[in-house]
Amino acid sequence: MTEPGPADTSAAGAQEAGGTPPPYEPSRQHARATTFAVVAILGYQGYAVATLGVGAPFIAKSFNLDQSGIARMFAWISLDAFGALLLSRMADRMGRRRILMWSLVATPLCAIGAALSESRLWFIIFVMGMYSFVGATFVSGIVMLAEALSIKRRAKGQSYGGLGAGLGGALCVILMPALARRGLSWRWLLVVPAAGFAFLPFLIRLVPESRRWERVAATGATVRTRFYDVFGPFYRRRTVPLMVAALVGRLAQTAVRSWPYYHAVSVIGLTPAEGSAVLLFGGGLAALGFPFGAWTAERFGRVHSIAWFGIIRTIGTVSFYWGPPRHFRYPVIWLGVSHCWYAALGAAGEVAGNSAVTELFPTALRSTIIGWLTLVIAFAAIASQMTIATLAGPLGGLSVVVGYLALLQIPAAIIWAIFMDETRGMTLEAAAREDAFAAVGGLTHSQPGLDEVLAGRIPNEGGGA
Repeated sequence: MTEPGPADTSAAGAQEAGGTPPPYEPSRQHARATTFAVVAILGYQGYAVATLGVGAPFIAKSFNLDQSGIARMFAWISLDAFGALLLSRMADRMGRRRILMWSLVATPLCAIGAALSESRLWFIIFVMGMYSFVGATFVSGIVMLAEALSIKRRAKGQSYGGLGAGLGGALCVILMPALARRGLSWRWLLVVPAAGFAFLPFLIRLVPESRRWERVAATGATVRTRFYDVFGPFYRRRTVPLMVAALVGRLAQTAVRSWPYYHAVSVIGLTPAEGSAVLLFGGGLAALGFPFGAWTAERFGRVHSIAWFGIIRTIGTVSFYWGPPRHFRYPVIWLGVSHCWYAALGAAGEVAGNSAVTELFPTALRSTIIGWLTLVIAFAAIASQMTIATLAGPLGGLSVVVGYLALLQIPAAIIWAIFMDETRGMTLEAAAREDAFAAVGGLTHSQPGLDEVLAGRIPNEGGGA
C-alpha cells in the first residue's frame, strides 16, 4: 500500500476544502474482488468482440458480399460508438457497476437477434446494439481497474484486463475452424455471448461498485459535470491531442484488427484451420505483451511506452498485410511471426494507453472521456472501412490498402510523444488534477473560480499539465 507524500497531502486539503474526499487508498480485498470480476467479464466480452473479425469471411459469403461490401457493412456497424458514448456517460452519472449489469443483460439479447437475422439490415442493427454494450463494458471495466488498484498496480491491472479479453478472443478463434470442419454456420459463434444470461446471477453478486466513484458521487460532483466538460479550458490541452491521436491511430488499427483472418484465409489462401493457427500462435505469444506493457509503463512511463510501441509495431503490421513474398514456401510461419510482432506490441501499447487515459481525467469524467474516444474511434473505423471499400479495387486488394493505413500508427505515436502528459507514479487524484477541479466546483466557464485556477492563482499540487 502506498503512502501519500507531501504533495498528495496538500492536494487532499484542497479537495476537502472543495467538498471532495482526500485521495482514496484502495483496500486489497476490494482490489482483488474488482480485478477478478472485471477480468472475467472482459474475457466474456472479448469473445463477443472477436466474433465479427473471425467470422468475416463466412459472414461475407452468407450475405453475398465482396471485399468492398463486407467493409461497408463493418463501417455501418461502427456506429455502435454513439450508444457506447451514451452508456459511458451514464457510468459516470449512475455508477460503473450498474452499466456493467445492463450490458450483461443486453449483450445476450443482441447476440440472439444477430444469430437469427437473415437480412443484412437486421444483422447490422443487432450487432451494433451488441457492440454498444460490449464497448460500455470495456469502458466501465477499464475505469474500475484504475480506480480500485494502488499506484504501483494500476498498469498491471490493465494488463490483466487485456489478457482476459485476449483469452476470450482466442476461444472464438479456436471455435471457428471447428464449426467450419463440421459444416456448421458461423452463426453458432454467437452462442457463447448469447449464453451470458447463465453467468448473470453469479456476476451480480461478484461485481463491487467503484469505491472512488461512490465517494465522489456523494459530493454531487458526478451530477454537476456535463459530458462536454472534457473540452473545457481546464482539460482541453489533454483532450484535443488525445482525440487527434486516437483518430489517426484508429484509422490504422481498425483496418489492421478487422482483417487478419480474412487476409490469411481469403487472400493468401490458407485453410480455416491454418488461419486460426496463425492467429492463435501470434495471439498466444502476444499475450506476453500485456505484462511487458505494464512493466515498461512503470519503468519508462506511459507516454514513452505508447510512442515507441506505436512506431515499432508498424513493421510487423506491414509485413503481415504485404506479405508473405510470392512463392514463399512457409506462409503460415511468415504470417504467424508478423502477427505476433504487431499483436504483442499492440497489447503492450494498449496497457500503457489505458493506464494513461484513466489517469489523465477526474473520476466524474473518467468514463466520459473514454466514451468520447470510443466515438472518435467509430468515426475512424467508418473512415477506415470506407477507405478500404473504395480503394480495394483500384489498389489491387483489401490487404494492400490495410498496409498503407497501418503506416498511420507512426504519426499517432508522435502526437503522444509531443503533447501528452506523463502520469507514472502519481495518485489518480494528482494525475487528474482533482484538487483544482474541487477548488472550482466544476469544469465550465459559468462556474466561478475557473479563470483563477487557469491563471495559476489556485495551485495544482500533485502534478499534471
